[in-house]
Amino acid sequence: MRLTILGGGGFRVPLVYRALLEDRGKGRVTHVTLYDLDASRMATIGRVLAEQAEGVADAPEVHVTTDLDEALTGADFVFSAIRVGGLEGRAVDERVALQEGVLGQETVGAGGIVYGLRTLPVADHIARRVAALAPDAWVINFTNPAGTVTEAMSRHLGDRVIGICDSPVGLGRRVASALGVDPAAVWLDYAGLNHLGWLRAVRVEGRDLLPGLLQDEDALTSFEEGRLFGAEWLRTIGAIPNEYLHYYYFNREAVTAARAARQTRGELLIDQQRRFYTETTGSALALWESTRLERETTYMAENREAVGAGERESCDLESGGYEQVALALMRAIALDERTTLILNVRNRGSIGALDGDAVVEVPCFVDANGARPLAVDPLPDHAQGLVTSVKAVERAIIEAAATGSRQSAVRALAVHPLVDSVKLAGRLLERYEQELPQLGYLRGRN
Repeated sequence: MRLTILGGGGFRVPLVYRALLEDRGKGRVTHVTLYDLDASRMATIGRVLAEQAEGVADAPEVHVTTDLDEALTGADFVFSAIRVGGLEGRAVDERVALQEGVLGQETVGAGGIVYGLRTLPVADHIARRVAALAPDAWVINFTNPAGTVTEAMSRHLGDRVIGICDSPVGLGRRVASALGVDPAAVWLDYAGLNHLGWLRAVRVEGRDLLPGLLQDEDALTSFEEGRLFGAEWLRTIGAIPNEYLHYYYFNREAVTAARAARQTRGELLIDQQRRFYTETTGSALALWESTRLERETTYMAENREAVGAGERESCDLESGGYEQVALALMRAIALDERTTLILNVRNRGSIGALDGDAVVEVPCFVDANGARPLAVDPLPDHAQGLVTSVKAVERAIIEAAATGSRQSAVRALAVHPLVDSVKLAGRLLERYEQELPQLGYLRGRN
């Protein structure tokens, strides 16, 4: 099989390649094409992959290109992991919002909206080129905000684009460990949007173990989400939220901690990765590993500090997240290895409050025909209200990107639950337009 990775100079590409090296089954990937606009970053990642492949028989052949059409032609699968504007753009997303007193975060709130606004025109172009050059290829979308990007791309690719995220699988793994059960034997009743979902049941052989976990203080606070949200709140809502819901449930604390920090997350990652991408001597793989460990150690550090959740457990610093989900998804489709995965797909009635084309994050049955969402229990009112509000924001982002409507962009900001003023929404967009040239397509349009 031929795999193309868009964003081939991205820091997490070696995680994907390592998973491919470990896959020794039939129908494995034999050719990997890396595509990126930044040839220098891609060359650095290429050195890491070369070290990973040393001594591995029949390691997937790696080709690099800065030509999108060349990268897509002949692909069986396309992993889209682009970052329009780079980490520098992310730092702007975060800093402007924080300066205005609201959350500055990659995918949540004002920062996530602006990230979507500058990413969707590029994602739209990619989807059109895939449809033209590789109509039989499957696109697996890693690009954030993943649900919004996947929904926008689905307008050209239909069900042949599927979004993935490692947050639900990481949550499931941690909950299974707290319960002392095999993660492979667990059925997770999980539903919502990307970075906005809830685990409502954990079933093993038909029995829901979540109620017992919620009552076991020690077990419940033994893993990251339990410490992050607190046992009392988890018992109050009767579910375990995706970690990103911390920005909603503890917004004031999160904003205060972020504004007090010396750097935003984006600025921190720029500093962490600068040496990795510029160092030309020594082992690129060893430097990548040490940088990755530093990245994982500092993940959501401000949130944990704000609520006294402590340091991350060592088990949460290992990989095995999104790259393993992507590999399982790819094999299920290519080889008809039927499985169930939590994915971002068109709703098709899975969540009753949303229309059929709305991309949601739910358990899906996957086989050679693709991923089909499974019916889930109705969301409780508090969750349903938040999901429908944020989906309205996502739709406004998609409309703004598709039409150039500045009004739609302002509406996306104004109606988001974490932006508390229409005037603030307009001011935020004006400031972002001044600092992000990728938003130039919105200027002067209604």
